[in-house]
Amino acid sequence: MFDPISIGEFSRNNCVSICAFLIPANLLGTLLSLSFILVKSSPLKLFTSVTVTTLLALILCLHVASWWIIGVIQATSFILLGLALLCISVNLWVVIQSRQEEPWLRKIVQNRITVRFLSTH
Repeated sequence: MFDPISIGEFSRNNCVSICAFLIPANLLGTLLSLSFILVKSSPLKLFTSVTVTTLLALILCLHVASWWIIGVIQATSFILLGLALLCISVNLWVVIQSRQEEPWLRKIVQNRITVRFLSTH
């Protein structure tokens, strides 16, 4: 059965392990979503990456909330919450960019490659 008190205790007792997994997973998942925009990967891969990374970021937000519920408010909590919100925002931006015919990020990268490697200087 769903017991929020037990889940909160589990979250706080295993904080280091949870953060050691969630922080790199969020960063790598968001980077993967951005790379799928650059290489024009299939929409299934892109939306799978965005969904998994967003769920991990939401879990990180809930983990931070479990600390706030018992009154532990520290700078670390705000940093982790900021990281989770940044990952959610970037993944939302990736979904919006994927709907465009030529994504903005892909244009910038192609332009920089053209200027840097194909110029006659």
